[in-house]
Amino acid sequence: MRKLKLIWDFRGPASEKTAEHHLVHLKEYINLEKLEVTVTGVEKFGEMHSLAYMVVDESDMPKVRDLLKPHRGQVYSD
Repeated sequence: MRKLKLIWDFRGPASEKTAEHHLVHLKEYINLEKLEVTVTGVEKFGEMHSLAYMVVDESDMPKVRDLLKPHRGQVYSD
């Protein structure tokens, strides 16, 4: 089964802190919905762009996408 990386982008001088805070809420959602998600994180691309992400099974993507509204997604490979 394919895995998809759902991504939330944040821009501006507080982007890293915002992405880290968003990740807290993503983890809360994972626990609440009892999803089998083990890959989450934050990536920083400079002072003005960071992102938070979670990797879900393709079958879980529509529900998560519709509820949490990620900005984009991509196929995930280890």
